[in-house]
Amino acid sequence: MDSVDTVVIGAGVVGLACARALAQRGCEVVVLERHAAFGTETSARNSEVIHAGIYYPTGSLKAQLCVAGREALYAYCRERQIAHRRCGKLLVATSEAQVAKLEALLAQAQANGVHDLQRLSVSEAKALEPALQCVAAAISPSTGIIDSHGLMLALLGDMESTGGVLALCSPLLKAEVVADGFVLDIGGETPSRLHARQLINAAGLSAPNLAGAIHGLAPAHLPRAWYAKGNYFTLQGKIPFSRLVYPMPEPGGLGVHLTLDLGGQARFGPDVQWLAQPSYQVAAERAERFYGEIRRYWPELPDDALAPAYAGVRPKISGPDEPAADFLIQGPGQHGIAGLVNLFGIESPGLTSSLAIGDYVATLLP
Repeated sequence: MDSVDTVVIGAGVVGLACARALAQRGCEVVVLERHAAFGTETSARNSEVIHAGIYYPTGSLKAQLCVAGREALYAYCRERQIAHRRCGKLLVATSEAQVAKLEALLAQAQANGVHDLQRLSVSEAKALEPALQCVAAAISPSTGIIDSHGLMLALLGDMESTGGVLALCSPLLKAEVVADGFVLDIGGETPSRLHARQLINAAGLSAPNLAGAIHGLAPAHLPRAWYAKGNYFTLQGKIPFSRLVYPMPEPGGLGVHLTLDLGGQARFGPDVQWLAQPSYQVAAERAERFYGEIRRYWPELPDDALAPAYAGVRPKISGPDEPAADFLIQGPGQHGIAGLVNLFGIESPGLTSSLAIGDYVATLLP
């Protein structure tokens, strides 16, 4: 049976960032990915936004790792020439009842260390984006957009340059805790067994179920998996905005917002659709709700301008009637198993936080 220092389960942006961080610290790393390519689930089905760190409770892992990860990510993009743009975004209140929510976000951002958020008058907001309708607004200059595939390619390249290996079509079937690490049963065309001193569960949507396949991990440490689908629609035609536009958050998400890709294509979403199991089909009839939400801040959205684009599923560990859960990153200090780290509920701002998450995971291991 072959043996390696570290196995990372999941080749999404967070798994690759963890693998990179550990490989750069001298670990021999193998990343196991059940699909035929890296980053095909959550990492490929999101808004590709670099978040500033505004929304999350002060002191939470989401707040800390988003703020640290944002600056690390911008620096990494410059260093590795990853396509990105610090375009900024407008946070908008579209009714007087939402103004208090906007003021609360301004205070939350300040407490989280996001010091460049600026309150705007209506006239100032419309001077920036003439097509916008709102009763109050703020601008976040630190928000940006990124080529997530390019980011993952760079992370993979860094890992491989230090001897790391990506094994595709290699699902983890089960793991057993042994005295000196873990024995892993790996499926695929040629099933195999592998010994690892350290095991990182960065399986995203599958992380809770995969943790249940680790024999020796107490069930008390397994959160329930919840799935919140987010549907996206693209705009057919030219968009009269140069910045992202975010309404006030809604339960389970950040509202149906306007994002731009690096080619200038506009897309709207995600909404929040709770599911029993992940699904990626976008129903065209959901556009009716989108028109109503978007016209609160862009009244001139033309009829029949939205086309179904894609959907992502948030890997949540809190349900529809519960407060949003923080990132849950369990190391040996939580579950008592040397060398094991489980990452649960790594939804937004997971992409923004990815480099910081990788460094954080590395600190939990000897």
